[in-house]
Amino acid sequence: MFSSLFFISISILNNYDNEILKVLTEAGSAGISVQKVSRHVFNAFNSFFNPVQYQDVHDYVLQYLQRNSKSAISLITRTDTRGVYKLNLDNQESRQLMLQFAEDRTADDADEASESTPIDLSLSLF
Repeated sequence: MFSSLFFISISILNNYDNEILKVLTEAGSAGISVQKVSRHVFNAFNSFFNPVQYQDVHDYVLQYLQRNSKSAISLITRTDTRGVYKLNLDNQESRQLMLQFAEDRTADDADEASESTPIDLSLSLF
């Protein structure tokens, strides 16, 4: 029982990490504030059947961003503005993330375009 609960919470935290990186990727070189990242992650994971506390999400996001922006070669870097973070484009891993999320976004756009284009399924009369 306890081990399965532990595993579920670890997988949720990994999803938080992925969502944080996705938001930072979408923010681009301008960066985004901790509050906005927290709000986005909270909205992505809060549901009627699985409610989460905003303060818990915010604390996790803040710790994650601070922990992963300590050195010059970290995945995430701080901007000149207090509380604003962005992906470190000097880091190879962050460049790879940018490409990966861009490919995912392109694939999603292509799927949406193919779904929105009506296909003529009528039979020819002649």
